[in-house]
Amino acid sequence: MRRRSDRTLAFTLVEVMVALAIVSIALLAALRAAGQGTGNVGELRTRLFAGWVAANVMAEHRARGDWLPLGIQRGSQYQSGVEFRWREEVTALPSPAFRRVDVLVFTASEESHSSARLSGILAQPQSARR
Repeated sequence: MRRRSDRTLAFTLVEVMVALAIVSIALLAALRAAGQGTGNVGELRTRLFAGWVAANVMAEHRARGDWLPLGIQRGSQYQSGVEFRWREEVTALPSPAFRRVDVLVFTASEESHSSARLSGILAQPQSARR
C-alpha cells in the first residue's frame, strides 16, 4: 500500500511536458514584447531629438527678438549627430503685433513625415513698433 501512495504524489512525464510547454509559451510571449519595445527606441529617440530641434529654432527667434516675415522658411540643424531639416510657417494673427510660428521638423531622409511640430506666438519687438 505504501508503494501506491508514493506513486500518486509524483508527477507523470506528460504532466511535466505540459508544464514545460506552458512555461515556454509564456517566455516566448515575454521575449516578443521585449523585442517590440526595443524596436520602438529608435523612433522615440528620433522624435525626442526632433522636438529639441523645434524648441531650439523657436528659442533662437525669441532670444534674438526676431520679427519674422510672413511665409515659409527652411533650414537644417544637427542634434546629437543626426541631421534634421525644419520648416517654419509664419502666419499673421488678428493683432498685427503678433505672429504665429509653426515649426515642423523632419529627418533628413524622410521629409514626407514630420517627427515633431511646435507652434508658438512671437510678439513684435518694441523697436520695430515705432
